[in-house]
Amino acid sequence: MAMNYPAASHGVWTRGAIKVIGGGLAGVEAAYQIARRGQRVILFEMRPEVYTPAHQTPYLSELVCSNSFKSKELTNAHGLLKEELRRLDSIVLRTADETSIPGGKALVVDRERFSKIITEGIEAHPFIEVVRGEIKDIPSGIVIIATGPLTSDGLAEKIREVTGVENLFFFDAISPIVDGNTIDMEKAFFGSRYMEETDDYLNCPLTKEEYDRFYEELIHGERVYFREFEEVPYFEGCLPIEVMATRGRQTLLYGPMKPVGLIDKSTDKEPYAVIQLRRENEAGSMYNIVGFQTKLTYSEQDRIFRLIPALKNGVFLRYGSVHRNTYINSPSVLNNNLQLIDNSRIFFAGQITGVEGYMESTAMGLVAGISVYTSLTGKTFLPPPEDTCIGALLHYITTKKKDFQPMNINFGLLKEYRKKDKAKIVANALESISIWKERIENNAGL
Repeated sequence: MAMNYPAASHGVWTRGAIKVIGGGLAGVEAAYQIARRGQRVILFEMRPEVYTPAHQTPYLSELVCSNSFKSKELTNAHGLLKEELRRLDSIVLRTADETSIPGGKALVVDRERFSKIITEGIEAHPFIEVVRGEIKDIPSGIVIIATGPLTSDGLAEKIREVTGVENLFFFDAISPIVDGNTIDMEKAFFGSRYMEETDDYLNCPLTKEEYDRFYEELIHGERVYFREFEEVPYFEGCLPIEVMATRGRQTLLYGPMKPVGLIDKSTDKEPYAVIQLRRENEAGSMYNIVGFQTKLTYSEQDRIFRLIPALKNGVFLRYGSVHRNTYINSPSVLNNNLQLIDNSRIFFAGQITGVEGYMESTAMGLVAGISVYTSLTGKTFLPPPEDTCIGALLHYITTKKKDFQPMNINFGLLKEYRKKDKAKIVANALESISIWKERIENNAGL
């Protein structure tokens, strides 16, 4: 893999190195973005001295789950995100392209070759020093923390100290999100319990027959089971919907599918059961299925939740899950530079910021690297526009919200997303990311 490096200068090496903790996708991307601009970086990775329960090799950017980076198609948000990263010279995306193997419409890579080439390239970079060993405290100077969902206990405790105990989470219970444009509004109605003329919730009613069918499929649906290191007792307040259902056929009717206080405006009667959807954004382009955190497989979620009449043709922007995940409450503690509000020398990147997915983590690593470099030059960081995938993700994790949960990229996050032609969304995003790149380079003098 060919890499062009800036010429080293004495000044660069005497100003002090930026520390990046974590050699995953985000840490590697952040380190590369800083180093390619001529700043020295120390990249800390605890493997092979200490392994997480999920990692098996000493390579940087090891892919611990799938070897797929999802869709290559530009009319898919995952494909568009990759093209934005490609245009911004992402080392992760470039290496994925180089090591790709046949995978249909998805960008699939040779897992070992991908991580090996990343490792060789980073270790050979004249502005990056890779230090192996566990980091149990936050080093002095400017630091990017990119330790991901399996952050070690010692460092997690230090993160709790700098972010506040209430701002670090270790266990996720995530409900699915559906594209608002794909909901059959004729089979749903707006309203809140005991509150007339309100549209706080979009309610999807079910008859007894529809509920019985839904219930049977739900309790028999195929589930994803915890891996050994994820064995965490369920909290009563976030039980998977299918686990709750096994406690009795009527249980859901007294829980997330309770119809009491809701009148279906098409019948003027209280439905037998109701699924409530809550807006994820002001535009109403995304709706959260309230109380439907689940361990069902993605394919089963797609099949079973479509049994809800209003969601028969629903497109799911995020599937539900319950899993171990270390992440911070980014909207409360980070500014849009990915910088701690109360400690400006500390930045965060990757999945620990509350994004989900390989490319999403990579994108936040890229942003963090550029943000740190910009701050070093004394310039003002310009966030990527919200009509780009990268900018939309950054906006999501740094905008205050009542219940913050991790998110992967989807078109519903993009600014002013409606029923637009996807080709126009794509063209606009690529034009915006190109303009942003030019502005960033001119502003920072890159």
